[in-house]
Amino acid sequence: MDIASIVGILLGVSFLVIAVAIAPGASFGAFVDYPSMMVVVGGSIAAVLICFPLKSFLGLVKVAKNVFFNKQENFGDLIEQIVSLAETARRDGLLALEGRLEELSNPFVVLGIQMAVDGTRPEVIEDIMRTEMDAIASRHQNGKSVVAQMGRFAPAFGMIGTLMGLIIMLGNMDDPAAIGPGMAVALITTLYGAITSNLVFLPFAEKLGFINKHELLTMEIIVRGIMGIQSGDNPRVIEQKLNTFIPPKLRASAQEAA
Repeated sequence: MDIASIVGILLGVSFLVIAVAIAPGASFGAFVDYPSMMVVVGGSIAAVLICFPLKSFLGLVKVAKNVFFNKQENFGDLIEQIVSLAETARRDGLLALEGRLEELSNPFVVLGIQMAVDGTRPEVIEDIMRTEMDAIASRHQNGKSVVAQMGRFAPAFGMIGTLMGLIIMLGNMDDPAAIGPGMAVALITTLYGAITSNLVFLPFAEKLGFINKHELLTMEIIVRGIMGIQSGDNPRVIEQKLNTFIPPKLRASAQEAA
């Protein structure tokens, strides 16, 4: 579970609630308007359906779930595992790695080791693994784009709702007492659009982008490691190559632990 995402959402909502609570003369009921919610949420959904296929939109819940439930690979542990596989291959040969497939939890590592054990040519192994990386990056980018577009459309529909409210208000200028409440209701839609965009959709899109970069870096480490194992490189050389992908501080911690 991603604690940072949960804490961020809770802090954002808490600050908004506190601001309303301490504002003189403010009440929570003044910030609730269901037609405004319909304009912002419904309009954003309609616009996204126009932009993307139905399948991409239906996968929005699953994509957004990754913001809170994502298991990020530990680079130090991953490099240690790859070096261990390299030591086995150097000592007992590539075929000996077949007996260690069951202990591997990362399917991308399993894919690379399996192809190396089967005697697949190095260039074919790298081509297949990088094609897999490109496919995953494309799927992740598609999910991020859906969420990001929701974030871009929400403020626009918030403004549209405000304009609709102003038109209705100006059409009833005969009652001066209704102008103030009418203006307040008109502005709520803009508020909803700004909150949903800047507290939900755009932050979600950025987190999905970060998760994508982390996963692609993990896969890049695996590709480099598998290619080193397949070519028979010294395990210490493979370790030094892979350590260049992680910060020096984490690199030092991994070496101390080893």
